[in-house]
Amino acid sequence: MPPRRPALSAVPDPEPASERTSQLKPLEALSSAVESGAGLFEVVRAAARVLDASLVLLDDAGAKLAVAARSPADERALSEAGARGSGRSDTEEIELRVGDEPVGRLRARWRSDPPETAVLALVRTLVAAELERRRGPERASRRAVGSLIEALMSRGVPDAGELVERTRAVGIDLSKGGNVIVARAHPRAPSEDDWRARVLAVAEGAARSVAAGAIAAPLGREQHLPPAEVMVVVPDADESLGRRTATAVARELEAALRGFSFAVGRGRPATTSERLGAAADEALLAANVAEGEGHRTLLDFGEIGAYRVLLPYMRHDAAELRHFYADTVEPLVAYDEQYETSNLVRTLETFLAADAVVADTAERLFTHRHTVRYRLERIRDLCGLDVNSSDGREKLSLGLKAMRVLGIAEPAGPALEAGTEAGRVPRRGQPEE
Repeated sequence: MPPRRPALSAVPDPEPASERTSQLKPLEALSSAVESGAGLFEVVRAAARVLDASLVLLDDAGAKLAVAARSPADERALSEAGARGSGRSDTEEIELRVGDEPVGRLRARWRSDPPETAVLALVRTLVAAELERRRGPERASRRAVGSLIEALMSRGVPDAGELVERTRAVGIDLSKGGNVIVARAHPRAPSEDDWRARVLAVAEGAARSVAAGAIAAPLGREQHLPPAEVMVVVPDADESLGRRTATAVARELEAALRGFSFAVGRGRPATTSERLGAAADEALLAANVAEGEGHRTLLDFGEIGAYRVLLPYMRHDAAELRHFYADTVEPLVAYDEQYETSNLVRTLETFLAADAVVADTAERLFTHRHTVRYRLERIRDLCGLDVNSSDGREKLSLGLKAMRVLGIAEPAGPALEAGTEAGRVPRRGQPEE
């Protein structure tokens, strides 16, 4: 009989099937985010989970497009890694290419060991593909987009042939109208990086994650002022699409830019190209109201209430609106600016919202009733309008609305900062209230 062969010992699987499956799930999520068009931000977040890293995505010009950081410290470390003269050893910069063309960079801070080469290559390819897709439609030039949006701010393109010509230059069709969104950002503290470009990139990327044909450009009306202002145009008059796009813009701005305040306004859908200019006015007014009232980041034109009555004045008779503002609440704004506070404007707003009840006003402002009465007397002295009369309250209320419609933000000084005892900051000889 031939000798009995020894039994073969079982060879242990170096990587159990359950472990391989758990590793594939993040890759599947990343692939699904790209295939479904979930948008640049979701793709970068999924990539961060695959690589077990904090990531910053930059375009080919170095502007930040998306951040997926585990903590503010990680985000600061990634930003410092890109600062001139910085040589952090705990970060790595990965070039993204489509074919032979560079399209951007992925800056990573590993949370554990660096990923395997094959995994990193796959992630790099998927993120590069999403970034390249986002650069459309037809790589519209910034100048052409800006020119079109500037025309819309001039109450639309009046000539149908000119509209076709302009929209062809940016690769979209606005002949059947669309949705218009205005997004505004204010830094709460001085910012040294090119945050305006980042606001534009985030707003545009968020809009295209929902509506692939959306275009965006900065508004140049107030470039001398701190806020960055971006207009987004969606070439589709579907109201649900416009609402989802505006929601995505507000959400991604808040997620991607820490230390900023935002106001996003959406106009009513324009069912024809001729109404796009009016929709732009409505979006701008909604953003003004959202910023002024400060309760919500996103506001639709249909939710602004009595402000709608003043919309015609914003474009057709802004001079009259400015005169009314000057005759009512402008002295309060000047006073608050002089003393670096917002006591009088904020007290007036709260007093009117509290139905002219001093006790309720004091409770809402967390201050004493005597302080409220003192401020109301100062309001009467400065404006010549008595808040105890219905006529005076009506004029002051309309003055505040005119301020919002004109896009004039109330002063925001040290009195709004933490530790200032409910807005009471005596300055430059100002009497203690």
